[in-house]
Amino acid sequence: MNLDKKIEVFKKSLMKGTKQKGYQRVLQGLKNTATIAVLGLLIGIVIGTLIAIVKVIPKRGWISKTLDKIVTVYVAFFRGTPMVVQLLLSYYVLFPLLGIKMSSLAVSIVVFGLNSGAYVSEIMRSGLLSVDPGQMEAGRALGLGYGMTMWKIIVPQAVKNILPTLGNEFITLIKETSVVSFVGAVDLYSVFNYIGSSNYEFMVPYLCMAIIYIVLVLIISGLVKLMERSLRASDKR
Repeated sequence: MNLDKKIEVFKKSLMKGTKQKGYQRVLQGLKNTATIAVLGLLIGIVIGTLIAIVKVIPKRGWISKTLDKIVTVYVAFFRGTPMVVQLLLSYYVLFPLLGIKMSSLAVSIVVFGLNSGAYVSEIMRSGLLSVDPGQMEAGRALGLGYGMTMWKIIVPQAVKNILPTLGNEFITLIKETSVVSFVGAVDLYSVFNYIGSSNYEFMVPYLCMAIIYIVLVLIISGLVKLMERSLRASDKR
């Protein structure tokens, strides 16, 4: 089968379907991919920031030392196991044992958020340590407590420093969404795999899938560069 015929078969696959046409499946897969990555990153930023703060605060009491050990185990688990293993354990083992009933999409969002939190914590920790220690001293001199100084002065500067790395984390999440099909969630990979399986022709669907991922990555990279430019301009002002 030549390329023109392969493309024609692919076009027909996009238009056929009883309840849902192929292009509607693609849009649904794209929506789910974006939803998992965006919400996963937001959850990861919240969790990662809290873990990073626990890591950098002085270890003076048993509470801070205990929290430090807990987050160390958390980070080691999520950084030391593959995403697909975390998904399978959560969907088929952990959540059923806890009696939690969630859709495959919701489970994917939670697991991606927890996984991202482990990576963002290290990114944020390096960002916090990159801020001049004098900023903390200045905040305390103005009468702010340690927590308020960290939240209002240190964290915003750290986020600005690590923005490009957060962009890379978002790109990684977008690409890793291809594993959510293991728990039955619909994403770009599962949709194009279904289209290819329906007519036993995978070349054109997989090429289109690769192009969509590349376009998504280029869009994210462009947005991150725009944000960096805006932050640099605000610094000059």
